[in-house]
Amino acid sequence: MATAAKKTPNKFTFVWQGKDKSGNTSKGKIDADSLATAKALLRKQGIKPNKVQKERSSLFSAKNKPIKPVDIGYFIRQLATMMKAGVPLLQAMEIVANGTEKDKLKKMIYTIRDDVNSGSDLSQSLERHPEHFDDLVCSLVHAGEQSGALETILDRIATYKEKVESLKKKIKKALTYPIAVIIVGIIVSAILLVKVVPQFEHVFQGFGADLPAFTQWVIGLSEWMQEWWFVGMVGMAAIGFGFTKARANSKQFSDFVDRAVLRMPIFGPILHKAAIARFTRTLATTFAAGVPLVEALDSAAGAAGNVVYEDAILQIRNGVSTGQSLQNAINMTGVFPAMAVQMVSIGEEAGSLDMMLDKVASFYEEEVDNAVDNLSSLIEPMIMSILGVLVGGLVIAMYLPIFQLGNVVG
Repeated sequence: MATAAKKTPNKFTFVWQGKDKSGNTSKGKIDADSLATAKALLRKQGIKPNKVQKERSSLFSAKNKPIKPVDIGYFIRQLATMMKAGVPLLQAMEIVANGTEKDKLKKMIYTIRDDVNSGSDLSQSLERHPEHFDDLVCSLVHAGEQSGALETILDRIATYKEKVESLKKKIKKALTYPIAVIIVGIIVSAILLVKVVPQFEHVFQGFGADLPAFTQWVIGLSEWMQEWWFVGMVGMAAIGFGFTKARANSKQFSDFVDRAVLRMPIFGPILHKAAIARFTRTLATTFAAGVPLVEALDSAAGAAGNVVYEDAILQIRNGVSTGQSLQNAINMTGVFPAMAVQMVSIGEEAGSLDMMLDKVASFYEEEVDNAVDNLSSLIEPMIMSILGVLVGGLVIAMYLPIFQLGNVVG
């Protein structure tokens, strides 16, 4: 057990100006817990400081940014790399903390290091930060500590985190483009209704003839937008807020949304493949780390990301715990494709289940990648149709009376 040590105080970045040993003017930055400590450190380096002050950071600077899952993956990857190179755990965490620019991440790493230095296991220290280290990561780290192969387990966790974050980015990429284009189309249409259509309305008032029904409808919509546009904005904000709160607080509604997204015509198959990849990747990582299969399935259910697959994985766990083979339990859910079931069967028979699960995960991750790459070509015609209806419809409505007047004059 490591001996207790004084906790590392919070460090700040100081900007300094001064002269070096040769009398040349120089400047730079230094990390210290106080102004006096910063000056003392500079003097030890042979620098005579003239001006030392705490660095000011804006709200949006890298220092104030929150800790993201990609930061956790990077932290674990660095720990694994340095421990494989023979660097002790405490020293490795010190190096990682000093190398990061995010104050929140640095503070968290120092806290974990101090806990470990005080005698806690690394898994216990990570459990004190559940918002960043889930049960899966903590259980894997605990398994690595018990087996004496912590650096190998950390490497597996880092690979798992990198694969999962890569998968999330691909899904976001698939959803962001069409949503962004549709939102821009709606904004442009709203601007046309509020700013452009009223100008045409003044021109049409001097025609002395009935306007086409479509044009009258667009003018009516424009008048409503001019008077009640704030109601529309508040309504959309309320719908978005209500949807978010309902999904967070109502399991029934959240389950309904999870099932509905899997039935979507274009995005549904991508989400299906992503869920299969996430399940097999999680199960491969936990099983290879020596976690018992039933516990590994519990972890995989928690990481499924969709209630359909979460329920299916829990069904698999119940089947395995009663003596069924994993292949039969998976096949009975009716959720997983035949290829995945066959690969699991081969892995069970050959005694290389973790390797086969890893191959299935890689296959479906590549399938998601290819589907996302092809998505833009599949969805562009639909997006262009929507933009044509929104913007082109307004333009046609405004010019339709002019075309009819030209026919009458002709």
